[in-house]
Amino acid sequence: MAVNELHSNLIHRVNVGDSLTRSAARSSSSLALVQGDRRLTYAELNEQVNRVANSLTERGISGGDAIALASGNSIEFLVTYYACAKIGAVCVPINLGWREEEVTYVLADADARLLVVAAPLAERMAPSVAASDGIVAVVLIGESDADFGPRHVHPFTDLTGHADAREPEHLIDDRAPLTYLYTSGTTSFPKGVVGNHTAIYLESMTMALEGQFRADDRFAAMLPMFHTAQLNCHCTTAIMVGATMHILPGFDAETLLTLIETESITQIFGLPMMYRAMLEHESIGRRKLSSLRRALYAMAPMPQDMLEKCIEVFDCGFYLLFGQTEMSPTATIFRPENQLSHPGAAGTAVVNVQVAIMAEDGTLLPQGDTGEIVYRGPHTMTEYLGNPDATEEAFRHGWFHSGDIGHLGEDGILWFTDRRKDVIKTGGENVASIEVEKALYAAEPGAAEVVVVGLPHEDWSEAITAFVVPKPGHQLDPEAIRTAMRERIDAYKIPKSIVFLESLPKTSTGKIQKNVIRDRHADHYGAAAAR
Repeated sequence: MAVNELHSNLIHRVNVGDSLTRSAARSSSSLALVQGDRRLTYAELNEQVNRVANSLTERGISGGDAIALASGNSIEFLVTYYACAKIGAVCVPINLGWREEEVTYVLADADARLLVVAAPLAERMAPSVAASDGIVAVVLIGESDADFGPRHVHPFTDLTGHADAREPEHLIDDRAPLTYLYTSGTTSFPKGVVGNHTAIYLESMTMALEGQFRADDRFAAMLPMFHTAQLNCHCTTAIMVGATMHILPGFDAETLLTLIETESITQIFGLPMMYRAMLEHESIGRRKLSSLRRALYAMAPMPQDMLEKCIEVFDCGFYLLFGQTEMSPTATIFRPENQLSHPGAAGTAVVNVQVAIMAEDGTLLPQGDTGEIVYRGPHTMTEYLGNPDATEEAFRHGWFHSGDIGHLGEDGILWFTDRRKDVIKTGGENVASIEVEKALYAAEPGAAEVVVVGLPHEDWSEAITAFVVPKPGHQLDPEAIRTAMRERIDAYKIPKSIVFLESLPKTSTGKIQKNVIRDRHADHYGAAAAR
């Protein structure tokens, strides 16, 4: 007698949706999600997900169909994501920082059939839906008068109110796509990174192991869920281990510090600037933060003096996460025990990821030699959606090519030098912008944020140029900064110019947009010469 294929799949498969099913079976009454006054146990969350999944199936959504999701951090975001996982659909989170033409492009590139959209975003999304040939229906979270034309519009409550809360049973391959996450475009439209169930499932397990996440943890989820760092590095891991997530719409120092105290939060994950804002908050000295077990940061390096202050004030383990969307995203972790002994390092490879350094000809380099950081491991994306040439280029020589430059120390710790595209070629020398940024932070404690880029220059090809946001109340002297930097880096790496700004352009996830700075100030030295 032949084995029933569906039954075998349900027993053996690796599926992100099943991690919620199992947590609900194991810890049905445990608190899963908190958003304002709303609290869902794991049983309640799983029931909502099942109702939405079964409702989507009834509306004609099947395995492989793409569902676009435009929402801020919310319970509905996660319910939609896990519903997609349980029926084999592909979730396509919309970056809320995209322009209209970028949203229009992504809806077409992903061949999205349905859009789930939060009411405050409905008007913004309507023109892109109107331009889409593939979107057949819209599911609205909340109420809006936005005009989506002839497409059917369903309230999200219709999906969560569906009568059937049984576990969906669908045949879903382990490597079936779960997400199309689009990387930020600088000179063209973003590329779609295809994340599969195995990659994201194993990345979630890796984070649970490496970060020692526990069922009695209480996470604060404040970074955007449409970004892989929050979604597939923390949300999926929290649900896998049965922890509680407190959902915040974004970062506010007062709100987060109060939440840590009132809800005994054990883990936070933010950008360095968020930690700085908390350190500088007028109430920080009175706050009771003893519940914190770990604090994670990513997206940008943390100045050493600030890191030392964080460790002192928050009195918990600090972790730097290093990776990228294509790695689902974590590739290395800079662990608490190394934070002060190896300042500036990117950490060591996590379980399930192999890290190496490669020369341009595909040769793997020995420890100490600088080259491109490459990876192997099941966390890696399946492909770039509809872009076989880009996939082949990223997978050449049998490794995933990160586009980052670095080296491995004798102790196996990875040191990140710079993004390949951000290395400055000045006067015949290659200079890492990050090295200059670190030196400026060390030389000038009054600098709140620093970014260094190369700008066109008649004599130097690219002139090293620093853009600095001073801390409130600080008057900075560019020549004094340059003088202090001479004690920390070689003279040819000193910025030719230091420009003070009120703020730096950032993506919606907090990354400084060096490409925007280069474009805005491309004539900086030309204009100076003309004067």
